[in-house]
Amino acid sequence: MGARLAGGVRLLCNDGVIMEQKAIDKLHHLPNTTVSVPGSKSVTNRALLLAALADGKSILRGVQFSDDSRHFLASLAELGFQIEIEEALQRVTIWGEGGKIPKKRATIDVGSAGTAARFLTAMLAFSDGTYEITCSAQMEKRPMEDLFVALKCAGAKFIPEDATHLPVRVQGCSKPCHDLQMDIHRSTQFLSALLLTSPMLQDGLSVRITSEKKTGSYIAITREMLKDWGVMTTFDGDCYQVPKGSVLRAGAYDIEPDVSGACYFYALAAITGGKICVRGVKEGLMQGDMKFLEVLSQMGAAVRTAGEGIEVEGPSGGLHGISVQMNDFSDQALTLAAIAPFADAPVTISGIGHIRGQECDRLHAMEVNLASCGIRTSVTEDCITIYPGTPHGAIIQTFEDHRVAMAFSVMGCVVDGIVIENPMCCQKTFENFYEVLANI
Repeated sequence: MGARLAGGVRLLCNDGVIMEQKAIDKLHHLPNTTVSVPGSKSVTNRALLLAALADGKSILRGVQFSDDSRHFLASLAELGFQIEIEEALQRVTIWGEGGKIPKKRATIDVGSAGTAARFLTAMLAFSDGTYEITCSAQMEKRPMEDLFVALKCAGAKFIPEDATHLPVRVQGCSKPCHDLQMDIHRSTQFLSALLLTSPMLQDGLSVRITSEKKTGSYIAITREMLKDWGVMTTFDGDCYQVPKGSVLRAGAYDIEPDVSGACYFYALAAITGGKICVRGVKEGLMQGDMKFLEVLSQMGAAVRTAGEGIEVEGPSGGLHGISVQMNDFSDQALTLAAIAPFADAPVTISGIGHIRGQECDRLHAMEVNLASCGIRTSVTEDCITIYPGTPHGAIIQTFEDHRVAMAFSVMGCVVDGIVIENPMCCQKTFENFYEVLANI
């Protein structure tokens, strides 16, 4: 495994070599700093799709450049869209085709990007072309069936016909049925895919939700962004509707900073008693992970607007235990799990059964890695309780999941001997995460 480094987070590459230049020293002082995070992945990939479907030139500012967004951009380019990319300026310009796809035949690779997989599948299904969609081995395991079922009801064809996962061939339906139904308990991205591509349908869209879960924070982002681009949606508690003749309005669009990425640094402040501010994070952002700030506040941290963004200061007396339902901001379940052992009472996280079907089985990842660190847990199908304890060093299995890597790196800043296996999987959404962490 290589020579032991002194304290902190060690990063273990796939070839078994520890990345010494990327080792993060254990914190020996309270952090008091301001950091920057990339643009939001969720907002970036929605904006890329909306810009491609709008009629004319759109300039996207604050774009997140990561594995996920690069696969999205490359897919749009393969489909024939004219794109200008300026990474240094975090800017992308896209010339939309008014709901049309320039190439009628193409093969795209969505990698491990769930948003690209779901959103682009819907776009291709509502087209008049035939396309191949390929993906990573990780994405092959993630659910797609509920989206395929709805799109087949709309008139699209998939090969193989009984496909429940990618890869597939999609034959679009240029005049699809606009009255659909959908189960979204596995992923709200399925509904977002339909809503975002609804301007391609001349007769509008009606989607009746058949699952008990009918809404969520990411659906709220989708609807708010559609509104920003000139398309109104309605929801009566059972059915989402987009009116006939809806047209996306091209133009300039500013992408919010990634609150998901910000939360790792807020969690670090919470367990150290230090102060960390994240630039650009402010009240009123669309992202559901803003709710994580409320959780930290309930656990005893001070959350306030300061300087260039929102700042979190950890409590001097340590964190309190909490019981919290995290269905609407489940990306932060791992973050909370990684700091939960430092609380003065158990931490229970519920409503997160669906995260078993994300980049990995994230409930299993919590259980396994916390056990490796000497922390007791109890787990059900959609809930985990984490008991207070003193974590010790361990090799963290990331299961190639960026959120596992980043969450347990936070723990490693205060615990000696934490080794992150395959750490650069964080490039999926936060390419310079370890650089930002090291600077703290």
